Amino acid sequence: MDGVLVHEGHPVPGADEFVRRLHRSGRRFLVLTNNSIYTPRDLSVRLRAVGLEIPPESIWTSALATARFLDGQRPGGSAYVIGEAGLTTALHEAGYVLTDIDPDYVVLGETRTYSFTQITRAIRLIEGGARFIATNPDPVGPSSEGSLPACGAVAAMITKATGVQPYFIGKPNPMMMRSALRAIEGHSETTAMIGDRMDTDIVSGMEAGLHTILVLSGVTSKDEIERYPFRPSQVADSVADLIDLVDTGV
Repeated sequence: MDGVLVHEGHPVPGADEFVRRLHRSGRRFLVLTNNSIYTPRDLSVRLRAVGLEIPPESIWTSALATARFLDGQRPGGSAYVIGEAGLTTALHEAGYVLTDIDPDYVVLGETRTYSFTQITRAIRLIEGGARFIATNPDPVGPSSEGSLPACGAVAAMITKATGVQPYFIGKPNPMMMRSALRAIEGHSETTAMIGDRMDTDIVSGMEAGLHTILVLSGVTSKDEIERYPFRPSQVADSVADLIDLVDTGV
């Protein structure tokens, strides 16, 4: 989503036509984000406000991927959650009980108001045997004032205190890609991943066996591509250059 369809709160030029063409083609697609703060319905409304019509069922977040993973590991389990509505709603809908009394998991997500009290409780629960899950490894997030500590940074603090590493669900874990593929009944051989970051989007798409397309409208610049030991299947300036591919195929 960020860096591909929107950039700093504004739609990337051509993104609106790219999305319209996807809808008209009937091709199944998902918009992915590591952000676990919002529910798909929330994100759909926010995208509509900038002119992008994407229904909630076409949005896949690290919170949904986390809930799907936990439901497959321990159906009907329990979790102590640090996060916001996107994460708590996904876990509730997966049948999880949210509790701080002997939970199966401590689940760390994104929030703009990380609480020292909650982090302390998480540390003690992990010390007591709770398994440690985090929605994504992103260390910082953007804000109008500058960088904010994000899930990966807080996870590192908890790990330092407990000696326990979390299992990260979101990108670059290919688990995120595979859960998204299952959600739309897709197959890796006929699916493309479009992303703006070599270190998350492209590597996770590659490891999941997808055709990968790097767009230069976000984080990774063209000069940085050669620094990585892997390459995207193709490179484009933005999704505006991919509009015709929606009809013809990659």
